[in-house]
Amino acid sequence: WLVLPSRKTPPPPHPPRPGKGPLALRVSLVGGGGFDLTEAGTQKRLAVYVVRDPQEVPGIARLGPDPLAEGFDRDAFAALLAGERRQIKGVLRDQSVIAGIGNAYSDEILHAARVSPFKLAASFTEEQVTQLYEAVRSTLGEAVGRAHGVSAGALKAEKKLGLRVHGRTGEPCPVCGDTVRSVSFADSSLEYCPTCQTGGKPLADRRLSRLLK
Repeated sequence: WLVLPSRKTPPPPHPPRPGKGPLALRVSLVGGGGFDLTEAGTQKRLAVYVVRDPQEVPGIARLGPDPLAEGFDRDAFAALLAGERRQIKGVLRDQSVIAGIGNAYSDEILHAARVSPFKLAASFTEEQVTQLYEAVRSTLGEAVGRAHGVSAGALKAEKKLGLRVHGRTGEPCPVCGDTVRSVSFADSSLEYCPTCQTGGKPLADRRLSRLLK
């Protein structure tokens, strides 16, 4: 979900109509301001809380650190990866480890860092940790910059335009020209470039392999 900045113009006099668009909730404040909440994807999980402290919201209380916060440096990031025996794709998507990185931007971060999504987090060298940290900060920072001031209706299209590998299976990698490939799971998929990330070797797509038997 995403909270858009307060409007400069008064909200419409009538509530928004339910539909398939990204707008999930519109809040109008007494002073005339307000904001919209959007929710993309097929699984709708938006919840709204009115609290005095954000930490009173269970979902926020269990979030990991904000990767764009000033105090989130390379050493703090390295500490999160230390001892993690999971694949780095899953670690980046785990909101209790680090907040704000979803399926799409984890693909983009790993592509920018030239790292396989199946690589174990604990196996990273010091140089690879630094490279991944820089990719996290730059990828998310650029995404936030592109989304600034974009209307709710145009946000999803704008996001897709900025993606290099996610959602682009079969297209050429913008860095090396190799074909972007995909690995499918029960409720999602990941996209990657073999040349940039896996030494030219395609990752096993076990779900697709079962379908072809």
